[in-house]
Amino acid sequence: MRYPALIVGLLLLSACASPLPPRDPGLAWVDLYTTASDLLMAEELDGQRVNDGRYFQITPGAHELIARYQFDVPGGGSLMAEPVQRTCEIRVRYDDFAAGQRYRIEARELAMSAQAWLYDAQRNVLARAKVLRCGVF
Repeated sequence: MRYPALIVGLLLLSACASPLPPRDPGLAWVDLYTTASDLLMAEELDGQRVNDGRYFQITPGAHELIARYQFDVPGGGSLMAEPVQRTCEIRVRYDDFAAGQRYRIEARELAMSAQAWLYDAQRNVLARAKVLRCGVF
């Protein structure tokens, strides 16, 4: 009984460590970045779930990107409590994604919520993300 669970666990872990696919020059590439203690993962592209949460690879033009940002709140908002993991869904809308260009969404915590921005390769801010919801979910 243990071996099937072990095999499934190893297969799931190997999927997380798989290399990124080659970049398609006809598409825009969006990296996701946050501090090492937090987690930022791609969730949806134009209302459709994405297969790999590590990046977005999208056609040129306008798109809506949804990402999930998780971070720990020390003390869960109280000095005596254990840290609580908080999750925020953020949305980035941008009209001018260009083929062959690289973009980056960066997120960070702000008190009990989040902030995020979309940058181009020259670190120009192209859009500010909207926090859709935050909570313990």
